[in-house]
Amino acid sequence: METRTDEIAAGVYRISTFIAEAGPEGLSFNQFLIEADQPLLFHTGPRRLFPLVSQAISRIVALDRLRWITFGHVESDECGAMNNFLAAAPRAEVAHGALGCMVSLDDLADRQPRRLGDGEIIDLGGRRVRHIDTPHIPHNWEARVLFEETTGTLFCGDLFTHTGDGPALTDDDIVGPALAAESLFGATALTPNTGATIRRLATLRPQTLALMHGSSTKMRCSESLVRLAEAYDSKLREALT
Repeated sequence: METRTDEIAAGVYRISTFIAEAGPEGLSFNQFLIEADQPLLFHTGPRRLFPLVSQAISRIVALDRLRWITFGHVESDECGAMNNFLAAAPRAEVAHGALGCMVSLDDLADRQPRRLGDGEIIDLGGRRVRHIDTPHIPHNWEARVLFEETTGTLFCGDLFTHTGDGPALTDDDIVGPALAAESLFGATALTPNTGATIRRLATLRPQTLALMHGSSTKMRCSESLVRLAEAYDSKLREALT
């Protein structure tokens, strides 16, 4: 496996490993590092990727400088290496929503995590990261996203997941490939709140959508969120009829 690093916004780095056997077209597993006075990592990757991911991070910031370890929800590809990073970075804290800490992370993390309220901001020193609760969106009760206000980067987690080994940033449509992946994996929870929650993210007017699986984009960000919301609303209506 090869791990690639690309700067997708000012001081925001995508660390990507393509795993060919993950699905019929393979799947990229992406972590994101925000370079700041208090560096923040979004997604840790699974434990088996820790050597590759940590080496990539150390080329940008010293590993023991990591201050915040974050992720969208509790799954091995998002936080499997959480305790590896806590061991490598003595000052680092896991930061997650209060629900995620209560149901999982207070027990799973080797150090007590920091509980964040919906809309709470962490000041990284030159960067401001807002925690936004998105229960069950796209899946898992404790799901959330992060929004870096300085660059307008929305860390989408599993939203817009699509297959294949694309570039770090794409100008192509990401909604169609995301819906194709949804038909393949069926990973999104269709609830009355799914579309509304995604549309609220569109009101942030993000400048970059940072995707966990697939290519990130700077193109039509709010429009893509609205289109994805409408597609899930349509799927829910079809399911109910």
